Amino acid sequence: MDGNGRWAQQRGLPRIAGHRAGVEAVRGLVKACAARGIEVLTLFAFSSENWRRPKTEVRLLMELFISALRQEVRKLHENNVRLRIIGERGQFPASLAAAIAEAEALTRNNSGLTLVIAASYGGRWDITRAVRRLAEKAASGALSPADISERMVADELCLHDLPEPDLFIRSGGEQRVSNYLLWQLAYTELYFTDCLWPDFDERQLELALASYARRQRRFGRTGEQVGAMLRPQRAGG
Repeated sequence: MDGNGRWAQQRGLPRIAGHRAGVEAVRGLVKACAARGIEVLTLFAFSSENWRRPKTEVRLLMELFISALRQEVRKLHENNVRLRIIGERGQFPASLAAAIAEAEALTRNNSGLTLVIAASYGGRWDITRAVRRLAEKAASGALSPADISERMVADELCLHDLPEPDLFIRSGGEQRVSNYLLWQLAYTELYFTDCLWPDFDERQLELALASYARRQRRFGRTGEQVGAMLRPQRAGG
């Protein structure tokens, strides 16, 4: 969700005003995804590198995060949305960590859209943590290094119980993944738009989904193989 700061600067507003507008965009996107039957929406709210930003901005972002959680979690629950937060929580203020735990507990059993917020998250951190856990199992004798597989690594990642993303959308004009879900994005379709995040609305989502719908997902196969798999099979007789 890139472009909050630039959106504010273009309007002569402080950067935090752009972040607040970004929260409004999130509200609209969650509604639009739920209405379309999308099962999982993962939003990159705050990266592990974002801690390098000016301390005042980081403090205001943490306050905004707490405020948004408290304001929105009841609405999410009423709409059957399950909320999950992924990332390294050790640097969060105690009040934010508590608000996260309460929000996750309240919505844990909901069966509609799963809304994942990546905060203090980095793809390299996610993979490193997974490898460390496997190394600990190997060191204890519970696992042989020779048996370690891609599936085992994937099972230790934050989103191990959710399907890998079909579509990655980045707003704001930059064309990079910025340390986001590095393992999970291996075969994800990428979509980049110049639209700044606070302006990303239902129409922008439709453009992204239309772009995705035009693509052929081959996963290493040829186009002909995929076409044959999609053609209806004739009944035997």
